[in-house]
Amino acid sequence: MGRERNTIWRWLAGLVGCLVMAGHLSATEVAERPEVRVIFDVSGSMRHNDPDQLAGKALELLVAMVPDGATAGIWTFGERVRSPLPPSPVNAEWRERARALAPQLVAYEQFTDIESAVYHTAMVEPNGVPLHLVLLTDGVIDLPAWRGSKPAIDTSSREALLDELGPRLAEEGVVIHAIAFSDEADLDLVERLAQMTGGLSASVAAPDALMGAFLDIVDRIYPSDRVPVTDRGFLVEPGLRGFTALLFRGEEPATLVAPDGRRYTAEAPPEGAEWRSEPHYDLIKVPDPQAGQWRLEGGAGPNSRITVESPLHLQMSGVSSTLYLGFGVPVEAWFLREGDEVVADALPAHLRLTAELRDESGSAQSAVVLEQQEARFAGKLPAPVLAGKAQLAVRAEGQGFRRQRVQPVNVLPAVAARHDEANHRVLLSAEHPLLDRHNTRLYGQLQGAHLAAEPMAERRWSIALPELDTALSVPLVLRGEVTLDGETHELQLPRLVLFPSVTTAIGQVDAGPALEVVRFHEELTPVREPRATSESPLPQPLEQAVRSIQQLPRAAQERWREWQPVLTRPLEEAVGDRRGAGALLAGGLLLLLVLLVAWRMAIRHRHAGSREEPHV
Repeated sequence: MGRERNTIWRWLAGLVGCLVMAGHLSATEVAERPEVRVIFDVSGSMRHNDPDQLAGKALELLVAMVPDGATAGIWTFGERVRSPLPPSPVNAEWRERARALAPQLVAYEQFTDIESAVYHTAMVEPNGVPLHLVLLTDGVIDLPAWRGSKPAIDTSSREALLDELGPRLAEEGVVIHAIAFSDEADLDLVERLAQMTGGLSASVAAPDALMGAFLDIVDRIYPSDRVPVTDRGFLVEPGLRGFTALLFRGEEPATLVAPDGRRYTAEAPPEGAEWRSEPHYDLIKVPDPQAGQWRLEGGAGPNSRITVESPLHLQMSGVSSTLYLGFGVPVEAWFLREGDEVVADALPAHLRLTAELRDESGSAQSAVVLEQQEARFAGKLPAPVLAGKAQLAVRAEGQGFRRQRVQPVNVLPAVAARHDEANHRVLLSAEHPLLDRHNTRLYGQLQGAHLAAEPMAERRWSIALPELDTALSVPLVLRGEVTLDGETHELQLPRLVLFPSVTTAIGQVDAGPALEVVRFHEELTPVREPRATSESPLPQPLEQAVRSIQQLPRAAQERWREWQPVLTRPLEEAVGDRRGAGALLAGGLLLLLVLLVAWRMAIRHRHAGSREEPHV
């Protein structure tokens, strides 16, 4: 374990240095850079939930990624909240002070007061720019017993954080990003806190997941222009001030091939370039690069990116960090040059902009071409159909010009559901901010029965369940209708499995956390079979008999496959003989009847002695 921890530490410490360099190439103007406040959990539960001390390494990693000139501060909390590094401009001195805090980050305290930590961190007056809080915790609220009876005081603090403080900060424009370090964490707390304030949430347990989570958060706070990598190459247009390539790789070292064919490596970098090579990545900062098509050799794995520093910036409208299943995503994009919007006549020639929603693997789930409206481009992405982490990318292509902006997002169901077993009901709450009891009607389908949802509050509903056998796992299909802007459309929600821990199930489908991939139920959407484009070689009655056999259960189909070779040749010979075809048709129908009777007897035998469920 010690060797593994040292490896993780060296890997993250090296990445810190590379991201310090990357921070200098942020395309965001200093005056527009948000303020970041890192809240680090030093409670005793973190000792158990974060044995490899990823949280401490993550803090240093994030600190290193904040660009020079921005404002940032560090807080720690357990039972008490401290501010060892108050908000101040980020520079070399600030980074040294931050790194010197390492011993304090493992001085664990006994309790975990997340509510007080968020409150005291957010109450410090910002310097007039947007404020982002980054909460690193195991997400388990644990208050000392002297403050009241447990677990009532823990529950009360959690409710105050989610029902009062969180919404208040959201109204004030404070964004909270939250990272949990254990499967035992209160993931619902982390997700809801981030969601209601427009932030990102993630659960990490390994360095690669940690790196991906922090890259997403930095992309959200400090968006930058990139050039897309296509077929292991990228285009550099004339006039770029520089580019930074952050390449994650395997065993082979990276090689850059310039447009003129010159090959560059870590041992022989381009003139004036800074090249840092580590076992898991290469970071190359190239000022005043040669214009044209560059190529990558070696590795360029997931999360690799080419960011550019240019007077021309691609901008995109403020898309929320949380998208919802069933709701389209409006997208608008435009260009700025030295802070001023570029007019239509000054845009690159033959410019075309597209927007894509990509899943975690980078595959496009949906796309739309943005229509040009003077100097701006607008369109609407189709509604997401998969819940989980995703990326919304706007890509611009023109004559000798490539650019893209990538924004990480979370895709969630519009309505969350929870089974309240004690009270024999299902509780529903609106996740989409525009849904409420006045414009939304919800219902469930349980074993063929229609169950209406009754409003409990402005954005909450309850579905009363009939008496169920707790030894049987059953799916509850959730549906609804919503009316927005005078239009009514259907809400599709993932089914909720009741009693999911039971091994015996009826049509069970796993229902995971909100940020995992959730697929809808194909059986609820009728699909028309395509018509045959050519005539069958068999007469129509025989063709119908064969189709009927194909629809039999598996046992009957196996019997058919045993007889099929015997019947194939006579059928082929009798196709042209009407009398022979008629005889074979009668024989085929008789065989079909025999199979049906055998199947019926097998079903009766298998269910002999079993009782019938009242709702089946």
